[in-house]
Amino acid sequence: MIEHLDLLLFVFTCVLLMSGYPVAFTLAGSALVFALLGLSLGVFQINFVTALPQRIFGTMTNEVLLAVPLFVFMGVMLERSKVAEELLDIMGKLFGTLRGGLGISVCIVGALLAASTGIVGATVVTMGLLSLPTMLKRNYDVPLATGIIAAAGTLGQIIPPSIVLILLGDVISSAYQKAQLTQGILSPDTMSVGDIFAGALLPGLMLVGLYMAYIIAIAIIRPSAAPAFTKEEIGDQRALFKEAIRALLPPLALMVAVLGSILGGIATPTEAAAIGAIGATLLAGYRAIEEGQARIAQIFIVMSPLAFIVLMILTATIDLRLGRVSNTFIEHIGILIAMGLCGLVGAGILVSLARTWRGKVLHEVVRSTAQITSMVFVILIGAALFSLVFRGLGGDETVHELLNTIPGGMFGAMLAVMAIMFVLGFFLDFIEITFVVVPIVAPTLLMMGMDPVWLGVMMAINLQTSFLTPPFGFALFYLRGVAPPEVRTSDIYRGAIPFVIIQILALGLIALFPELATWLPETIFG
Repeated sequence: MIEHLDLLLFVFTCVLLMSGYPVAFTLAGSALVFALLGLSLGVFQINFVTALPQRIFGTMTNEVLLAVPLFVFMGVMLERSKVAEELLDIMGKLFGTLRGGLGISVCIVGALLAASTGIVGATVVTMGLLSLPTMLKRNYDVPLATGIIAAAGTLGQIIPPSIVLILLGDVISSAYQKAQLTQGILSPDTMSVGDIFAGALLPGLMLVGLYMAYIIAIAIIRPSAAPAFTKEEIGDQRALFKEAIRALLPPLALMVAVLGSILGGIATPTEAAAIGAIGATLLAGYRAIEEGQARIAQIFIVMSPLAFIVLMILTATIDLRLGRVSNTFIEHIGILIAMGLCGLVGAGILVSLARTWRGKVLHEVVRSTAQITSMVFVILIGAALFSLVFRGLGGDETVHELLNTIPGGMFGAMLAVMAIMFVLGFFLDFIEITFVVVPIVAPTLLMMGMDPVWLGVMMAINLQTSFLTPPFGFALFYLRGVAPPEVRTSDIYRGAIPFVIIQILALGLIALFPELATWLPETIFG
C-alpha cells in the first residue's frame, strides 16, 4: 500500500471531486492529507510542500495567464451587450430560405461567438434561449435542434481565443520544457500559447464544417426535420443584407484584430487579449447609445478603432520613442500625432465605460470576470500543491512506467490517456482535468516524441467532446436549464450523440493527419 500512495491520492481526489466538494479545496486538502500520511510513513519529504510559495509566485507573475481575465472580460462584455442576439437573428434570416439553414446559421454564430467569447456556458445558454424556441416553432426535429445548439456552443473550447487553450498551452509548455530537461537537453525548445492557438484554428474550422455537412445531409435525407423559412417571413433581401453587414462587421473586425495580431506575430496572446477587451468595451459602448442621442459620444467611440489603426501604422513606420538625444522633424510630428491618437482612444474607452456603467452592463461584466478569474486561479494554486505532493510520492515515475508498459508504444499510451481524459470529462470540469491530469501525463507523452502542439489540440478536442457526452455533459445541463418544458432530457441526449460521433471522427482525422494541427504554427512561427 505504501508504494501506491501516489495512485491512491489520485483516486481519492477524483472521488472527492465527483462528490461535489469545491475543486480548489479538494485538490489542496487531499494533497495535504496524503503529504502528512507520507511523512508519517517516511516516504515523503517536506521540502516538496515548502516549494509551494515559489509556485504561487510563479503563477501570479506569469504574463501568459494575464490573458485569462482579459479574454473572460471580452467574452462576458460581448455576451451582455446583446451581440449574440443580433447575430443569431440576422444569420437565421440569411440562411433561413435553405433547408437546414437555421441550423447552419446556429453553427456559424456558434463559431463566431467561440472566437469572440470562448465561454461555453454563456454561448450554450444564449443560443438555447434565442434559437431553440425559433427552431421548435419552425417544426425542426427536437433532437436535431438541441444537438446543433449544444454542439455549436462547445466550439468555444477549441476555436481560439479559448480559455481552455490558454490554460492547456501554459501547462503543456511547462511539461515540454520538463520533458526536454529530463532527457538531458539543456537548451530546450519552447512552445507558446500562440502556437497552440494557431494549431487549433484549422481543426476548429474543420469541426464547424463537419457539423454543417451533417445538418445538410439530414436536411436532404429528412426534409421535414429541418424545414426552411418562406420568402415572406424573410422580408426584403436588400435591407436584410445591409443589416447583416452592420451586425457582422464589428465582431468580425474584433476577431481579426485579436487572432490576426497573435498569428501575425504583432502581439502576444496577453497583449491581444487586452486589444480584445478594449474592442469589446467600445462595441458595447456603441450599442448602449440609443438612436438620436449623444452624437459626440458616438463619434468618440467610432473614431477610437480608427485612431488605434493609424497608431499601429505610425508605430510600424516611425520611431516614436521618447527621451532620445535627437529626433527628426517627421519623428517630432509623428510623436505629437501619436499622443493625440492615444488621447482619442482613451476618450472613446472612457465614454464606452460610462455608457456601459449607466446601462448596468459594466457591473455584471466586472463581477462575472472577477468570479471566473478567481475560480481559475484558486484552482491553479490547489493544483500546484497537488502536483508537488503527487511528485513527492513518486507519482511521476509511476505514470512514466505505466505509460511505457502499455502495449502499442506511443500510440497505445496516447490512446489510453485520451480514453482516461474522455471518461473523466463525464464528471470533472475541463479546468480540473487541465490542472490535475495533463501535468501528470504530458511529460511522459512528450518524451516519447509527440509534438506538443498536436498533443494540446488533441486534448482540447477531447475535453470538448466530454462537454457533449450523455449523461453528464456540461453543455447538455446548460441547455436543459433553458430549454422549454416540452423538450425532454432524452431528446437532448439523442441529439448530442451524432455530434459526439463527429467529434470522435475529428479526433481520428487529426490523429491520422497531424499536419492539420502542426502545419499552421510551423508556417507562421517556423
